[in-house]
Amino acid sequence: MPSSPRISSDTASGNEKGPVDVGFDAQERRRVLRKIDWHLLPIVSLLYLLSFLDRSNVGNAKVAGMSTDLNLTGYRYNIAAAVFFILYSFAEVPSNIALKVFRPSRWIPSIMVAWGLIMTLMCLVNTFQGLVVARVFLGLTEAGLFPGVTYYISLWYPRGERSLRIALFFSAATVAGAFGGILAYAIEKMEGVGGLHGWQWIFCLEGIATIIAALAAFFLMYDYPDTASFLTDAERHYVIQMLKRDSNNLSTDYQLRFVLQALRDYKSYVQVGVYIGLLVPVYAISLFTPTIINELGFSAANAQLLSVPPFVCGCIFTILVGVLSDKHKLRGPYVIGGSFVSLVGYIVLYTQSGAAASYVGAVLAAVGVFPTIAVDLAWASSNAGGDIKRGVVVAMVIGIGNLGGICSSFVYLDPPRFHIGHGTMIGFLSLSILLSCFAMWNYQRINKQKDALCREEGITDDRKGEFVDMGDESPLFRYAI
Repeated sequence: MPSSPRISSDTASGNEKGPVDVGFDAQERRRVLRKIDWHLLPIVSLLYLLSFLDRSNVGNAKVAGMSTDLNLTGYRYNIAAAVFFILYSFAEVPSNIALKVFRPSRWIPSIMVAWGLIMTLMCLVNTFQGLVVARVFLGLTEAGLFPGVTYYISLWYPRGERSLRIALFFSAATVAGAFGGILAYAIEKMEGVGGLHGWQWIFCLEGIATIIAALAAFFLMYDYPDTASFLTDAERHYVIQMLKRDSNNLSTDYQLRFVLQALRDYKSYVQVGVYIGLLVPVYAISLFTPTIINELGFSAANAQLLSVPPFVCGCIFTILVGVLSDKHKLRGPYVIGGSFVSLVGYIVLYTQSGAAASYVGAVLAAVGVFPTIAVDLAWASSNAGGDIKRGVVVAMVIGIGNLGGICSSFVYLDPPRFHIGHGTMIGFLSLSILLSCFAMWNYQRINKQKDALCREEGITDDRKGEFVDMGDESPLFRYAI
């Protein structure tokens, strides 16, 4: 039987490093967080696995014969891959606002049903033009899931606990990359069944799986801690107070000025730049790994299977780095470290012609960059104060960042060495490293200024009610480094 909560009079600072023990002891706190984990993370991870599978299976379908059957010559495949990101990027901020208005358990499953139907019907595509139209609307309907779930996680967990949870959720993308290769290898064998090609069956079966999961999500998702039926009254009170203390009681209301705070803050755009530099390589890996391996001299079927290990390794390191980032309460150094490992991988791919060395480079590229996505999103969400500003910043980072997917779609043009593509990835990873260094310096500088202001003006947590609408500009808010 769980022990009763012990109310604490301790106050917590806005710093991510500060403890937020406002009711239970440390053991009880861990128990409550694990309880939330088991009720939230499995379902959202499954939803994102299906999302990533549905957006990136075009790469598997290309190798499975779609390129020949739809006459995807010249830039046609690149165009089909790129158009996904146009509406996908611009719909993310409105979608996060809609999530707050309509509730997560209704909004997220609804958009999933929509894109699942589009994915399923893509099995009927028989022209390049049809493929482009389908990919445009697939991007529109998928837009809300990733920023929505990232924002959703921030509504349940304090800042110091988010990196691991986002890592567990995002690791579904790496599982999707591995699973997609295995699944494509098996589904290709259905060539001719029902008058459809094997690549058409990839779209059909994966789309049906998405619809089934979306219908289940209507009943399995919970909205907010204050309405969570799986929490006891004492646990619910504890979680609500923990989150309020973690955010210094910053406003949770929807007001236009909080949206404008996010749009006018230069720090939002620094995080956008960091994220673009990471996401361009992530999408390049997802869209072109089977093609790159195929060009190393392996058959199409073996290329599907050999695309699995880079994603499996990426999954393992995504979770490991998430654990370490939360343990050390650091974000920037892990973004920089992962980017550097991926950079080394792309340098190997750029300079080496042997199949074995190039394959090692592909694994390093995935192992380095995949873990950085979760850490960077935890960093961006932790440093945006207030629910609405946080939701908009997360959507901006992911939305504008996803325009990088258009770049990813057009740089792998010169097989078999792909110097243009690999060189471009080196440049984007270097951008992330430089901007991360600037962000760390800038956050540290502002924290010191706030420390000095609080000392001079005698500002303590007792006055936090004065700053409820200031977001992260509050003198009591401290940025994560």
